[in-house]
Amino acid sequence: MIRLLGYLFGIGTVFALILAGGVAWYVASMSQDLPDYQVLEKYEPPVTTRLHAADGSLMAEYAKERRLYLPIQTIPQRLKDAFLSAEDKNFYNHPGVDLEGIGRAALLYVRGGPMQGGSTITQQVAKNFLLTNERSMERKVKEAILSLRIEQAYSKDRILELYLNEIYLGMGSYGVAAASLAYFDKSVNELEIQEAAYLAALPKAPENYNPFRDPEEAIGRRNWVIQRMAENGAITQDEALAAIAKPLGVNPRPSGTYLASAEYFTEEVRRQVISRYGVKALYEGGLSVRSTLDPQMQVDARTSLQHALVQYDQTRGYRGPVETVELGGDWGPALNKIEPYADVPEWRLAVVLSSDSNSASIGLQPSRDISGRRGAEREIATLNASDMKWAMRQDREGKRSTARSVDDVLARGDVVYVEKKGEGYVLRQPPKVQGALVAMDPHTGRVLAMVGGFSYAQSEFNRATQAMRQPGSSFKPIVYAAALDNGYTPASVILDAPVSFPDGRGGFWEPKNYGGEVAGPSTLRLGIEKSRNLMTVRLADDMGMKLVAEYAERFGVYDKMAPYLPMALGSGETTVMRMVTAYSVMANGGRSIEPSVIDRVQDRYGRTVYRHDNRKCESCNAASWDGQAEPELVDERQQVLDPMTAYQITSMMEGVVQRGTATVVKELGVPVAGKTGTTNDEKDAWFVGFTPNLVTGVYLGYDNPQPLGHGQTGGGFAAPVFNEFMKQALAGKPVVDFRIPDGMTQVAVNRATGMAAAPGADGSIIEAFKPGTGPSDQYEVIGGTYASAPAQQSISPEAAQAIASGAGGLF
Repeated sequence: MIRLLGYLFGIGTVFALILAGGVAWYVASMSQDLPDYQVLEKYEPPVTTRLHAADGSLMAEYAKERRLYLPIQTIPQRLKDAFLSAEDKNFYNHPGVDLEGIGRAALLYVRGGPMQGGSTITQQVAKNFLLTNERSMERKVKEAILSLRIEQAYSKDRILELYLNEIYLGMGSYGVAAASLAYFDKSVNELEIQEAAYLAALPKAPENYNPFRDPEEAIGRRNWVIQRMAENGAITQDEALAAIAKPLGVNPRPSGTYLASAEYFTEEVRRQVISRYGVKALYEGGLSVRSTLDPQMQVDARTSLQHALVQYDQTRGYRGPVETVELGGDWGPALNKIEPYADVPEWRLAVVLSSDSNSASIGLQPSRDISGRRGAEREIATLNASDMKWAMRQDREGKRSTARSVDDVLARGDVVYVEKKGEGYVLRQPPKVQGALVAMDPHTGRVLAMVGGFSYAQSEFNRATQAMRQPGSSFKPIVYAAALDNGYTPASVILDAPVSFPDGRGGFWEPKNYGGEVAGPSTLRLGIEKSRNLMTVRLADDMGMKLVAEYAERFGVYDKMAPYLPMALGSGETTVMRMVTAYSVMANGGRSIEPSVIDRVQDRYGRTVYRHDNRKCESCNAASWDGQAEPELVDERQQVLDPMTAYQITSMMEGVVQRGTATVVKELGVPVAGKTGTTNDEKDAWFVGFTPNLVTGVYLGYDNPQPLGHGQTGGGFAAPVFNEFMKQALAGKPVVDFRIPDGMTQVAVNRATGMAAAPGADGSIIEAFKPGTGPSDQYEVIGGTYASAPAQQSISPEAAQAIASGAGGLF
């Protein structure tokens, strides 16, 4: 018996050795060509890029994989406990492979159950990072081998960090940080027990526990995790019972842009990020971009522009429904197929159910729920004739007519926009006319608000930065600034009279003033206040268009300006952003300005890779104060305009507001300088103006240029938009006067002749002069002839006064 037992033991040993050798050979063969686990050391997953407003509000997120990478130290223990309880309770004790878990999975499989992995978190890291999702024994062996190696190379915390940032948890989210925002709109530090447990319930099969499609399964799996947390001592039994009693509470954060009214601004930031760093950096680089956007100012800008566009469009008449649909017994499905303008939430789509002479019954499109689906509720309202008076004027395919009743305007099946007003609704119509508004800090170039059209959903074309339009008379301050910087004064006199120039084709170019009238010899101040084309052309001709072109390029209006006289009247093409930038140079005392929609960019590690403000301050980071002088910011920007010239042109543009073409702006009640602009046939209306700390430019016109209609000028159409916006932007802020540079003298001059006058005398005005300059002692007319006299002929003060009073036969 002993010999038999020894014989059997020997045979068993041989077979065990053979089996061990076979296993060793198999493991060795599986170890061949395994992925290099050391790549985990420098693992940089695709991470979401986030755009923020100046106050930190989230504007947008961009990602191929929605992920925010968190170091393990920043992940709360409660969330880690939830995942460990659900996935690998022995994680901190096993060497990478949990034999107990494998045994349970094997026993289940032998009993005819499904194949389960029994995988540890380390094995899941090996699979997710280095292997495929293939369900086979070969993959499991490789997974185990890699897990053992990973455990030897990295700490448990590092492995758990990789896992919690890599796993897919549904809703397009990778990692716990992104999932916490996607499901609950919270950071991981704000999650409650039941919320952390729900996230931990998702790794196995996120789609099986969808909170909207399978809420019961989702709650059941979540509660199982909560119980496991209690069993493992992560929470108390009382905490578990309280958490189980709570609903899922899913409150998903919408994807895309988040900040209301900021779609055009957000897209401009996105384009600039791509321009600087490329598409991959935007969608995978995990950049943190702090923009210059002021959220409240942006809302005010959008509202002001939309009001003007809608009001103008309604005066042109009703053009017809958005669409016409066939209505059956249930009008909801047909209406729900039409997408409304998502960025104009005040408006709702509605379908006309019936109409008569005095009213129309309309069915309103249901709003969307948090999952993006429309509700099934049916809301019916009434449009009365008084709610749509403007629509009685019809403009159908270019044919104008007047309707006499509601049913002449609206018919069953018409899909229209309506807006809630009081207890009822009013009819609305997306405008054809468009426009743009840009608001900028003139001292830094930070763009505080930007609207590129009526609706981004209607048209993604940004008219603030992409539309090339003629600025018209809003360009004239550039011409006058060039003159003031080169020997002219606000009191210099130029002839306002008909003039013609050879056009190079055998004919003549004969510019005219708006309205056709002329005023004879007038000061530069009057020329800009009244926006005199003839004076501007004569002034440009007198100093030379090359000089005008140089200043236009300095100010950033054009990259290269053709030195032709019509360009002095704004016949070139530029953008609202460029014009606002140019006016900022005059507002800030003459320093060059670089407009920016981005304040700062940080990489995924928090390192600043771009900062707009490049001013230096060597002593700003002193460790302590030892009686040294206060730190000073060193501004090395180029001085492109004399500060005294900047004040002179600003003062003259204050006159535009007080006495000129923009008197409507006076109602703001604060110091404002600005200039109107109206192009030929009133195709474009502009107003660009500024206070000491804010520059705003407004443009209005059709995308395909066509006349806006008589009287739709910069002062009558664009300036009111400026007013509405600035009232909100300046509310609650202290009133600040424009600062007069040191060394300038204030002299009373006659407004008509530009010659010295007694302070307070009728027709006098206080004018600012640079050192060494002042009112002329003799009356001189620049840019033409008067009474057959050569240009710049000196005449007596008596004759000058006669000219000012209208005697002598003016041109």
